[in-house]
Amino acid sequence: MTQELMDLRNCILQQRYNDALAIVDELEAMGKQAILRNIESFLKILLIHLIKNQIEQRVTNSWAASIRNSLIEIKKLNLKENKKSYYINQNEWNIYIQEGIDSAIRDASVEVLNGVYSPFKIAEIVDQEQIINQTQILLELSYNYSVKELAAVIDNYLIQLPGGEDWKLGKI
Repeated sequence: MTQELMDLRNCILQQRYNDALAIVDELEAMGKQAILRNIESFLKILLIHLIKNQIEQRVTNSWAASIRNSLIEIKKLNLKENKKSYYINQNEWNIYIQEGIDSAIRDASVEVLNGVYSPFKIAEIVDQEQIINQTQILLELSYNYSVKELAAVIDNYLIQLPGGEDWKLGKI
């Protein structure tokens, strides 16, 4: 990025404004790609924990914290600086979820039941459609609630998952 800024400066000094605008467009694209990569990383963490919940039929404090944190960070990253639009709109998540679920299954295999299942076995036993639906519901919450409200709303959703009531009651 440093090189692009130096090139931008030179273009402006040399009054090559079309070249300068092209560099600005490139910098904007680079910034958007970085934000989308961060969002995808948090989405993968969310998917991994939903997979673990489905297979292990429980919720732990650590998983709940990871799910909450992932969704709050997605909300913060996804909202553009104008506070009125998003990098990923509500109806655009499916492609990101579809792209992330295979990778999440592979990574979840290391953690589910302390790694007793291979990624192939996890892929076989996990209900991907259910994970996708849960993920979409949780992501939708990020559009409907403020960051301050979101944590409590997520906790209320987690109580509904397998083992969620035990987690609420401290019977982990």
